[in-house]
Amino acid sequence: MKLIRIVLVATLTVACVLALYMGHAQLQGLKRTDLQQHDLSIPGREVVQARVEILPGSSPVRHFHPGEEIIYVLEGTLEYQIDGQQPVTLKAGQVYFIPARAIHSAKNVGNGPGVELATYVVEKGKPLLTVVK
Repeated sequence: MKLIRIVLVATLTVACVLALYMGHAQLQGLKRTDLQQHDLSIPGREVVQARVEILPGSSPVRHFHPGEEIIYVLEGTLEYQIDGQQPVTLKAGQVYFIPARAIHSAKNVGNGPGVELATYVVEKGKPLLTVVK
């Protein structure tokens, strides 16, 4: 019985470390700073606002969110690609809307930092971002 517990703990530890490593590797070149998070008056929904910096030359990561994403580009030039649509390139001061669960990616196509203010209106309790291969 003791050996089973040891093997189980070791397996779970390795799985957690591997998951953290894979998540870090897939999101390298991206820095998200959460600014605020609040419950909404709509049951089961919350708003999360974050500052997202995308470094030049970083690989875009296809992902989706459990709700809508409203983007305001603060700095640089960013290209957004929603699956099945033409890419859209935005500069500082421009806005973009990504529908709930739409698989998309963003990349920095400028020479300097690309920064957005992202506002997510999402289902509470769900992961904010799910990576798609």
